[in-house]
Order: sequence, then C-alpha cells, then structure tokens
Amino acid sequence: MDFSTAISPHIKPRNRVDKMMLQVLLALIPGALAMIWFFGWGILFNLLVASATAIACEALILKLRNKPVRSTLCDLSALLTGILLALALPPLAPWWLAFVGTAFAIIIAKQLYGGLGYNPFNPAMIGYVVLLISFPQQMTAWIPPSTIAATPSFLESLQLLLGLIPESLNIDAMTMATPLDTMKTELGINRTTGEIMDNELFGTFGGTGWEWIANAYLLGGIWLIYKRVISWHIPVALLFGLTTISFIFFLTGPDSHPYPFFHLFSGAIMLGAFFIATDPVTASTTPKGRLIYGFLIGLLIYIIRSYGGYPDAVAFAVLIMNLTVPLIDYYTQPRVFGHASENNHEQ
Repeated sequence: MDFSTAISPHIKPRNRVDKMMLQVLLALIPGALAMIWFFGWGILFNLLVASATAIACEALILKLRNKPVRSTLCDLSALLTGILLALALPPLAPWWLAFVGTAFAIIIAKQLYGGLGYNPFNPAMIGYVVLLISFPQQMTAWIPPSTIAATPSFLESLQLLLGLIPESLNIDAMTMATPLDTMKTELGINRTTGEIMDNELFGTFGGTGWEWIANAYLLGGIWLIYKRVISWHIPVALLFGLTTISFIFFLTGPDSHPYPFFHLFSGAIMLGAFFIATDPVTASTTPKGRLIYGFLIGLLIYIIRSYGGYPDAVAFAVLIMNLTVPLIDYYTQPRVFGHASENNHEQ
C-alpha cells in the first residue's frame, strides 16, 4: 500500500505574512477613522487612490519580472504601504500626489530591490520624503480640524481630489500650519510656549484633534503588541527616547521647549512608533538592537524637529536609522546556546 508523505516542514508556521499584514491593517482602522473625522473626506480619497495605485504598480512590476502576481498581492504588503503613505498626506492633496508617491514607493523603493524582504528602506517613508522634497506646497496643505472649522464636504473634497477648486472654497484661507509647524515658527520669533499654546489650534496635550488621532493609533499599536504581531521593544524605546530628550530640554527652558506630551501627541509619533518603525524588513531584528534602534529614532525625531527644516521628522529619522540596521544587528547578536563566551575560552 502506498502512503503519501508530505515534505518538511511538517509544522506550519503560525505567523504568515498575509495574516500579519491584515492585523496591522485592522489596527490602523481607529486612527484612520479619527483622521477622517477631524480632517474630512480627503483622507478617505487619499486612502482609495494610494491603495489602488499600490496594488496596480505591484501587479505590473511582478508581471514584468515574471513573478507570481496573485499570491504576492495576497500578502497585503503593497496595500499596507499605500495606506501608510496615504495617512501621511494632507486632506487637500490632489490625486496625482498620492499616485506619484505610492508608485515611487512600490516600484523604486520596494520592487527595484527585489520585493518584500529585500528592500533596505521603508517604502512608504521613501515615497513620503520624495513628495515632501519635490512638492512642498502641496504637502503642507493641511486644514484646521473639524472642531475648529468646517471641513470640505464630500463633493468639495472630490473636486479638490480631481484638481478642481470649488467656487465655495477659498483654499488659501482654509489651509493652515500644523501644530508642530506653528510651534517651531512661533518659537523662532521669540514667543514663549505658553503664549503659543494659548491658541485654539492646541488642545490639552498636543494639537487639537491630533491628540485624539494619536490615542487611536496608540490603541491600535497596543493591540498589535498584545497579538504579538510586533514586539514592544521598538515603540517603547522610541517613545522613551523622545520623552527623555524632550524632558531634559524642557527642564532647561520651559518657555522655549514644549513639554514632552506635546511631542508625543502632535504629529505622527504614535503612527511612526507602532506602524512604521516596526517594519519587520527594515528594522533591527535582535532584542537589544530593537531597543537601540527605537531609542535613536526618538532622539533623531527631536533633533530634526527642533533644529531641522521638517517639523514632523518621523520619516527622516526612520530612514536614517534604516541605514544603521546592519551595523546594529551585527553588534547585538545574542549568544548562541551551547557556545561559551570568549572570556570562558581565555580562562
């Protein structure tokens, strides 16, 4: 009698790529809904355009490379890249901004290096930085949250997406600086943090609306840690590094340096800590290395925010630390079980 014998491995792994990516996408939902609530339908349109572009570009390149299209698309990595990039775009962005950034992220930053698992840099952050450097005017078209002023309607947002400016809207009057940009600019003209934050743009901890968005991403990140999709090392180290350096500077001059909560609950810190810096391909892989990697990202975010030209700084800090990952992993490898240390050999 013939028996069919399956080849190894006989134990199926629990963490499949598609399952992990799906859980990350689900964890992003609270933050995405909060952004739509505070900044309007433009966020939703960015998500739709970026998602469609990511899937189409991934399928095209896979076809050109004679790689399996359907199975690769089903790992959801391209979709996640598009969504992460879309969540970083302003709500008044025209459709081509999300298209160009996502196409660059998928084609150049991911597939040019061989696809998932081979890219040295976070694709979504590469796409974001390319847009920020190339189209600074469009990338700063943020509007006040819905708690301060009315956001564009569904039809008005759709017209803006297509590059048509509705007669009912005055774009120059609607757009305004983000809380981080406002803080940096006002400090540059010697105003105190207390004077600056006495403004409806600022809430209890950080920017109005932004603090609720940060809390939503924080809840999603905690859920990912609970489900063991990501480890706690990178996000905790990143938040600790940013809090530590901002607290030190706050103690030296509270009138010229915002308190740590402002940095934590303004901008993309929570999104960056739990969903971007934890990218399993481009982040450090050793326990000690993850702590070093996350901590240094936190320090770089504060330095770039305070002394650089880009107030949010998450994307630049992550990409800089992506460069250091091979070195960090090399010097933080855990000792292999059964091998004695060099000190024991010398004795």
